[in-house]
Amino acid sequence: MNSISQNWPILRDRIEQAAHSAGRASDDIEVIAVSKTRTAQEVEAAHRCGLTLVGENRVQEAEGKKVQVAAPLSWHMIGHLQSNKANKAVQLFDVVQSVDRFSLAQALDRRAQAIGRQIEVMLQVNTADSASQSGAHPDQVVELAGRVAELPSLEICGLMTIGAHSDDEHTVRASFARLRGLGESVDADIEKVSIRHLSMGMSGDFEWAIAEGSTMLRLGTALFGARA
Repeated sequence: MNSISQNWPILRDRIEQAAHSAGRASDDIEVIAVSKTRTAQEVEAAHRCGLTLVGENRVQEAEGKKVQVAAPLSWHMIGHLQSNKANKAVQLFDVVQSVDRFSLAQALDRRAQAIGRQIEVMLQVNTADSASQSGAHPDQVVELAGRVAELPSLEICGLMTIGAHSDDEHTVRASFARLRGLGESVDADIEKVSIRHLSMGMSGDFEWAIAEGSTMLRLGTALFGARA
């Protein structure tokens, strides 16, 4: 647990420096503690540092962990989600960031209506054009946003992407800039949608993401330390 309390001040300083360099306010950037494979105790330790958002990649892992965490947190689904897990997802998560197809959005909407919930979602976009990454094709995002916006129990609050798997700054930043541009297009073209969040940037590339307008960083290793 000590590593979390030691890592967080360093991370916070790096975020502030990156925001300052980009002419932005660090207060406009939120951090999601990515707790994949981490214990409930580690999640609690992150909360004690002041973090209030937690991200899980798998429904089953979140289901077992959330009941052990007493801290008041906002739980985000950030991993690929199968439609047959939609029922549990709307019960467990406050935000589903990985909506990449209309059929999944429909499944989430049906389950949310059945239990009387309104949930926020983000559209995941494959801005790197990578066959190994999930996400809607960039050319389909505006149309997808328009269709999802008509579902009564879902509210689109942002877009999400995974940066290009590359060590080249220009390549990675281009994938983040692409998401920012798509967010502007959705805002302009879809009356019912307001893109408040751009979820982009992880432990290895978050400073580049901040430079390109990220409002939500998904940090795991940089916060919790290397996985066992």
